[in-house]
Amino acid sequence: MEEEEISYFTSEEKNQVLEMWKTIPMRCPKIAKVTVHMGVGASGERLEKAITVLESLTNQKPVKLLAKKTIRDFGIRKYEPITTKVTLRGKRATEFLKRALNVIENKIKFSSIDPGNFSFGIKEHIELPDVVYDPTLGIFGLDITVVLEHPGRRVSRRRKYRHKVKNFITKLETMVFLNTQFNTKIVKEIITSYY
Repeated sequence: MEEEEISYFTSEEKNQVLEMWKTIPMRCPKIAKVTVHMGVGASGERLEKAITVLESLTNQKPVKLLAKKTIRDFGIRKYEPITTKVTLRGKRATEFLKRALNVIENKIKFSSIDPGNFSFGIKEHIELPDVVYDPTLGIFGLDITVVLEHPGRRVSRRRKYRHKVKNFITKLETMVFLNTQFNTKIVKEIITSYY
């Protein structure tokens, strides 16, 4: 079974979006944040190792996230730290995203793209470039979520003189942004073989 490369937008639609971004520069999306998440599922030593790995990958201190409810079968108690994440913004976000997209060969599933954001996963953190395997830490998977926004979106979040701003980035704009900025292909299904 091979990957299906379906064109989810025509070159005419892409040109229309690019022309709109040229005429109205405030409609051109930018990366608001990149969230890197490691779901460990347990607290203690394994979580501390995940925090060490995530800090070495992103050069930023991660935060612990707590369990929402008790699940006896998995040995998880409510409010127990079981996972970790880090939020990247600005140049760090763009650089990390380029590295992460290289791992998945610049291909993203159509179903993982939403209007204004997209997500993908990496099965092993050692697949990232310039990462050396450390047997004392182990191997962890990553979930990466990217949020896009229009310039000027801060107006709706500031304290003084706050205004409502419509931040509608369409799914088409998200796909065109991925295609032009990161040369990413949108596929129906990603098939990876390790052997």
